[in-house]
Amino acid sequence: MRIISYNVNGIRAAMNKGLIDWLKTDPADIICLQETKAHKDNVDHKQFTDLGFHDYWFSAQKKGYSGVAVFTKIKPDNVEYGNGHGPSDEEGRVIQLDFGDIRLINAYFPSGTSGDERQGFKYQWLDEFYTYLNKLKKKHPKMILCGDYNIAHNAIDIHDPKGNKNSSGFLPEERAWMDKFLESGWIDSFRTFHPEPHRYSWWSQRFPSVRLQNKGWRIDYINTTTALEKHLVDAEIYPDIKHSDHCPVYLKLKP
Repeated sequence: MRIISYNVNGIRAAMNKGLIDWLKTDPADIICLQETKAHKDNVDHKQFTDLGFHDYWFSAQKKGYSGVAVFTKIKPDNVEYGNGHGPSDEEGRVIQLDFGDIRLINAYFPSGTSGDERQGFKYQWLDEFYTYLNKLKKKHPKMILCGDYNIAHNAIDIHDPKGNKNSSGFLPEERAWMDKFLESGWIDSFRTFHPEPHRYSWWSQRFPSVRLQNKGWRIDYINTTTALEKHLVDAEIYPDIKHSDHCPVYLKLKP
């Protein structure tokens, strides 16, 4: 099972920048997208099904905002839209698929960069989601959680930790949530294979030179529960794939 997680920052914009051609190279069996900013009916989704993907979309009620989708060549046994948390489901933030005894969750975590109100919503969302995951793990011990977390966990995951110590996405409370999350039985799959620094998945669009200089953040993850630890084969980040201000992150598991 090969999985890609990718915040496309608008699926239609990404399609205009060559997303379909990249998918034709067969980068993964399952493609989890965040921030689609579109409803299925507003996208030429036949381009995905023509490549052999089953496509599942969970969009925000607000047009042109948020949203997640999964394109998979492995047909899931079950699909669940949302996680029962009203404010989150209204923003199209979580979609879940079952493949045998594995539960895959594709999530777009809130950003707090627009101000205190959204930062507060982010903290509430994180607390609710943590509780939800702990309950779900009792039913589905083998879980994969992927998506844009909007959190850089450690200093190694951000190009300027000192300069960003007060920035949303690297605040002490957010990083503490990541500590708690991983300590509760989750694995950072990328760091299992890559302890090296300067590996990022997002670069600010405010300054075009930032990506060229690799002044980024690692805020996109594919994490698994410890029950899948022995199944991890490889993980990677693909900074050269450029349909978005994010890039794809990858995980390969063996049966």
